[in-house]
Amino acid sequence: MNFFRGVMGGQAAGPQPSGAETIQKLCDRVASSTLLEDRRDAVRALKSLSKKYRLEVATQAMDHLINILQTDRSDSEILGYALDTLYNIICNDEEEEQDAVTPIPVSGKPKIVSMPDEAAQKQADDLGAQFTNKFIQDPEHVTLLLTLLEEFDFHVRWPGVKLLTAILKNQGPQVQGIILVSPMGVSRLMDLLADSREVIRNDGLLLLQQLTKSNAAIQKIVAFENAFERLLDIITEEGSSDGGIVVEDCLLLLLNLLKNNSSNQNFFKEGSYIQRMKPWFEVGDDNSGWSAQKVTNLHLMLQLVRVMVSPVNSPGATASCQKSMYQCGLLQQLCTILMATGVPADILTETINTVSEVIRGSQVNQDYFASVNAPSNPPRPAIVVLLMSMVNERQPFVLRCAVLYCFQCFLYKNQKGQGEIVATLLPSTIDANSISAGQLLCGGLFSADSLSNWCAAVALAHALQDNLTQKEQLLRVQLATSLGKPPVSLLQQCTNILSQGSKVQTRVGLLMLLCTWISNCPIAVTHFLHNHENVPFLTAQISENLGEDERLVQGLCALLLGICIYYNDNSLENYTKEKLKQLIEKRIGKENFVEKLGFITKHELYSRAAQKPQPVFPSPEQMLFDHEFTKLVKELEGVITKAVHKSSEEEKKEEEVKKTLEQHDNIVTQYKELIREQDSQIQELKEQVTSASSQNEQLQTTITQQLSQIQQHKDQYNILKLKLGKDNQSQPNSQGDGSQVNGLQTEELTQLREEVEELRKQHTLLETQLSEKDAIINALRSEAPQTAESSAGGLDNTDLLKELEALRGQIQSQSAEIGQLQTERQELLRTADAVSCDAFPGSDGLLDAAKMHELESRLAAQATEAERLKKEAKSSSESRAELEQQLASATSTVAILQTEKAKLQTEVKESKKEQDDLLMLLADQDQKIHGLKQRLKDLGETVDDEDDLDARDQTDDDDEEDEDED
Repeated sequence: MNFFRGVMGGQAAGPQPSGAETIQKLCDRVASSTLLEDRRDAVRALKSLSKKYRLEVATQAMDHLINILQTDRSDSEILGYALDTLYNIICNDEEEEQDAVTPIPVSGKPKIVSMPDEAAQKQADDLGAQFTNKFIQDPEHVTLLLTLLEEFDFHVRWPGVKLLTAILKNQGPQVQGIILVSPMGVSRLMDLLADSREVIRNDGLLLLQQLTKSNAAIQKIVAFENAFERLLDIITEEGSSDGGIVVEDCLLLLLNLLKNNSSNQNFFKEGSYIQRMKPWFEVGDDNSGWSAQKVTNLHLMLQLVRVMVSPVNSPGATASCQKSMYQCGLLQQLCTILMATGVPADILTETINTVSEVIRGSQVNQDYFASVNAPSNPPRPAIVVLLMSMVNERQPFVLRCAVLYCFQCFLYKNQKGQGEIVATLLPSTIDANSISAGQLLCGGLFSADSLSNWCAAVALAHALQDNLTQKEQLLRVQLATSLGKPPVSLLQQCTNILSQGSKVQTRVGLLMLLCTWISNCPIAVTHFLHNHENVPFLTAQISENLGEDERLVQGLCALLLGICIYYNDNSLENYTKEKLKQLIEKRIGKENFVEKLGFITKHELYSRAAQKPQPVFPSPEQMLFDHEFTKLVKELEGVITKAVHKSSEEEKKEEEVKKTLEQHDNIVTQYKELIREQDSQIQELKEQVTSASSQNEQLQTTITQQLSQIQQHKDQYNILKLKLGKDNQSQPNSQGDGSQVNGLQTEELTQLREEVEELRKQHTLLETQLSEKDAIINALRSEAPQTAESSAGGLDNTDLLKELEALRGQIQSQSAEIGQLQTERQELLRTADAVSCDAFPGSDGLLDAAKMHELESRLAAQATEAERLKKEAKSSSESRAELEQQLASATSTVAILQTEKAKLQTEVKESKKEQDDLLMLLADQDQKIHGLKQRLKDLGETVDDEDDLDARDQTDDDDEEDEDED
C-alpha cells in the first residue's frame, strides 16, 4: 500500500488498506464465483471503486475484467460493467461520475467538471498510457473489443465505443495497426454511424476521428465505406452550418479524411460531393446574431473547401476541383459572403482566404472574380473594395494579410489581370472620377504606415511577376509633384523613398518591388542606372557596417545591384557590366558582396515565407518576405555570384558562346520552320490526294451509272427493233409475208443455236467434273481396303461405285442426245437455206398459190420439228439438273468418307502413342524390379529369377495333371 501512496502522491487521502483489501476480495469473487449474479455484483463494485482507486483496480482487476469479456458474452449487464470499469482505468480525463445505464446528452461528449493541475494531469496521462499498453499487449484484446461492438445492446455497445476511443487517444498508432489488420475491423466501426441511437452515433464520430488521425490507409478504407455520403447526410439532418456540436464532429472527421490524402480528394470530387457543399454557405440578408457554434461550423466548412484546392495539392487535382466549384456555383456563393454585411470578422477573413485559393491559377475563376461588384452605390469592383481594406491601417492585421493573399492569387499566372491592374496606373487610362486599384496601390506605397507600404509594394510586384510587357509599361507611370516641379517616374520615386531612411519594413518592401521589376528586363535596368544617384546609394548601403536589423536591407541592396550587372545590356557607357564589377571590387570587395547577398537566405523569416504561398505572420513587424520573392532570390543568387566573380575575358568567351548558341538556335529554328512548312505542304498534298480519290470514286460511280443507262438504252433499242419487226410483219403484201415467215424462222433458229451452245458448255463442264470425280474415286479405291479394315459400319464403297457408273452412263446418253440435236440443227439450217432460195426464185419475187401452199406446209413441219427440239432441250435441261444433283450427292459422300478416314487415322495415331507410352512404363517397371532384385541379392536374400519361376510353375502344372490322371 505504501507503493500505491507513492504513485498517487497527488491525492491527499490516499488509498486506504481497507480499500485495497476490498478490491482484492472483489477480484477473488470475480475469479472464483460460479454464480453469474455474484460475479456481476463484484464487477459492479469494482466499477464504483475504479475512479477513486484507479491504480489498484488497474493492477489487480484488469486481467479478471478481460476474462469476463471473453467468458460471459451471454450477459450484457456484466459486460457493460466490465467495459465501464476498463474505461475508468484507461481514460485520462476526470469525468463526472455516471452510471453506465444512464444515457448522457445527445452530443455524446463527456462533461468536464474540473481540470486538474498540470502535474496531476501529466501523472494521469502516464498512467493511462501504461494501462493502455498493458491492455493492447495482446492484440486479441482489441479484436475482442471490436467483436463486442457488433452487439446491439446499448449497455455493451456504448461503453465499448467509449473504451476504444480512450485507447486510441492514448496509443493511437499501435491500435490503428491492430484494427487495420483485423478482418472487417474498420467496417464494424463504420456501422456505428448507422445506429439509430444518437448517443452511440455521436460517440462513433469521436471514435472515427481518433481512428483516422495520420493514417492514410485507414482514411482510404473509411472513405470507401461510404463515409462521405453518411457524413454529409448527418450534416444536412443536423441543420448544416446552423447545426450543433454533431455538425462540428462530422466536419472534423471529413477534414481528417481529406487533408493530405489525394486519393480521398479525388474520390470526393468524382462522387459529386463538392456540389453538396454549396448549401452550407447560403446566408440571408440579416446576418446578425451569429452563434459561436455557427461560427465554428462555418470556419470548418471553409477549411474543408480549402483542403480541396490547396496549393500543396497536385496542379491537376486542384484545377479540377476549382472547375467543379465554379460550375456548381460554390465560388459565386463564397463571393456573396465576401460582399455581405454583418459577417463576423474571422469568418470574413477565412472566406477571403478560401476565395483566394479557389481562384489561384484558374483563368475562368479569376475572370469571374474580376467581374464581381460590391453592393455599393455606385457599384465598385470587389478587388477595389478589398484593396481599400488592405491599405487601411485601422483594419485587423489578419484581414489585411488575407486581402493581400487574395490579390496575389488573383494575379497568379494571370497576365490578363496583371495588364488590367497596371493599366489603372497609366496616364492614358486613369479615371479621375473613380477609385482604381492603381490609385490605391500608389496611395499605400507612399503612405506613412509601413505595413501599407509593404503590402502595396508586394501587391504591385505580383502585377509584374513573369510579365516583361507590364514591366516595360510600368516605366511610363509618372507621379505629380508639388511646387510646380516636373513629374517623377514611379521607379525614381521608389528609390527616393529608399534614400530617405524610412523604416526597415518599408525599405524591404520597396527593394523587393525594385528587384522584381528590373529582373529579366534590360530596359528597366537601364532606366534604374540612368539616375546617377542610385548606384552610389546601393554601394554605400552595402559597404557600411550596420546593425543586425539592417543586414537584410544590405542583402537586398546587394541583390538589386547584382541584378543590374546580370541583366545589363551595356547601353550606358558609365555603367557597363565590367565597370560595375570593378566598382564592387574597389568599394565593397567581391567576398564582402557575396557575404552580404547571402544574408537574405539565412534570415529566419525567409525560410518561413518560402514554405507556402499564404502570408502568415504572428505580428506585423515580422511581415518581411513574400513567397514568390523567395523563388526569385533562389533563382538569382547563384547566377549573380558567378557573374560578379567572372573576369572580362571569361565574359567575352561566354558572350561568344552565347552568340554561337543563339546562332545555332536560330539555325535550328529555321530548320523547324522549314520542317513545319514541309509538314503543312505534305498535309495539303495528302488532302489533295484524298480529294482526288473521292473524285475518282465519284467518277467511277458515274461511269457505272452511265454504263447501266447505256445497257438500258440497248435493251430499249432491242425492244423497239422487235416492235418494229412486228409492225413490218403486219403489212399485207406477199413480200411482207415472206419476210415475216423468214424473220420468225430466223429468230427461232437463233434461239435454238443459243440453247445448243449452252448445252455444249454444260456438257463440257460435266465432263470436267466427271474426270475430277474419277480421280477422287481412284484415290479412294487405293485407300478403300485400309478404310474398310479400320471402320466397321462405314459407307459401302461398292454402292457408291455403282451410282457413279450409272451417272457415267447417263452422261454418255446425254452426250448422244446432244450430238443428235446438233445433227438435226444442221439439217434444219440446210432446210432453212433451201426455203429461203425457193421463197425468192426470181427478180419479180411473186409466188403462185401451189408454191405458197407447199411453203406453208413445209414451214408448219419445220415449226413442229422446232417445237419437238425445244421439248427435247427442256428434257435435256431437266436431266442435266438431276445429274448435277447426283454429282452433288456423290461429292458429299466422298467428303464424308474423307472425314471418316481422317478420324480413323487420328485414332490410330493416338492408339499407337498410348501403346508406346505403355511400353515405356513397362520397361521402367522392369528396370525398377530388376534393381530391387539386385538389391535383395546384395543383402543376401534368395531371389528367384523369372525363368526359375516359370519353370517352377510349369512343374507344378505337370504335377497337377498327373494327379488328375491318377
